[in-house]
Amino acid sequence: MSIKHQKIEEAVLHSAAEFIQRESSGQSLITVTRSALSDDGKTMTIFVSVLPEEKEKVALDFLKRQRAALRHHIKENVRVQHIPFLDVEIDYGEKNRQKIARLIQEK
Repeated sequence: MSIKHQKIEEAVLHSAAEFIQRESSGQSLITVTRSALSDDGKTMTIFVSVLPEEKEKVALDFLKRQRAALRHHIKENVRVQHIPFLDVEIDYGEKNRQKIARLIQEK
């Protein structure tokens, strides 16, 4: 991955976190964990974790409805020639890491 891709991912990650913090209702804690830009730079997936886990579906539905507003926020705050198509997903890798850490602590 190029340095340019990394910089875009990081800038979008911070901008998305700001947007989510500002726009979410506060019923759940939504944390942006990472972002992944496709090789061609046309699509980007923003990965989030949600607490409590029971609110994941509601939070994910909210974020998917807000993609256009999120894209506009990124366009206004990040200097990028082309804003990629955005998708939002639950970060199952982070969930699995937390589960492993919890199991290790229990031993």
